[in-house]
Amino acid sequence: MSSIKAKPGSPRTYGIAIKQERGQVTYDAMIAAGFHLLEQRDLQDISIAELVRSAGYSVGAFYSRFHGKDEFFDALVARHLETRTATQKHLFATLPRETLLDELIANVVNYYWDHRKFWRAVLVRSVRDAAFWEPIRKHGHEFTGRFLERLHAEIGRRLNKEEEANVYFAFQITLGMINSTLINQHGPIFMGQKLFIQELTRAFRLISDFDNILGSASTSGKSWTKHRKT
Repeated sequence: MSSIKAKPGSPRTYGIAIKQERGQVTYDAMIAAGFHLLEQRDLQDISIAELVRSAGYSVGAFYSRFHGKDEFFDALVARHLETRTATQKHLFATLPRETLLDELIANVVNYYWDHRKFWRAVLVRSVRDAAFWEPIRKHGHEFTGRFLERLHAEIGRRLNKEEEANVYFAFQITLGMINSTLINQHGPIFMGQKLFIQELTRAFRLISDFDNILGSASTSGKSWTKHRKT
């Protein structure tokens, strides 16, 4: 099961200001411990004492960096967004067109399945705090934008309004299905099964008209993958 890695020295968005480098190390260790514990149990079952014990620090060290558990959770979400942004940029820069969609959907589904307890906590928090969801919504739109830019590079032109709307709706359906499945686990095809990824990829392909869009590639668009490899 994969986990979100702490990035030593990475910029912080949440918590009490850190004045020393060792404070950043402590912060990163607590973030890493939080994600590790959330792979095992739900957020409400993890105490601050257990969190800091897992990270190797004291409760006092926690409260010198966070005002409470909600602020700590905000920091986890910020790290999640940072990590996923870096992953998306890497995938769009390196995946070949032949496997782009399949590998992209597989990466997204596997990530949220591996971090399902964390993401369930995010979804629950969003119900009682609408403003909390805004950075996540923005991140989703940026994800779609990166996908569109990759398509533009592949086919050598901008998508028209209908094509772009189809892609946006395909992302809305895909991410919405992941969220809904993590909360409700409605079947008969369950997340965590290979068939779930295959069927979700097939749905995205049909809704977005992905194959026909790629089939419309101009000569300049077809050279993108070849140019990337040189």
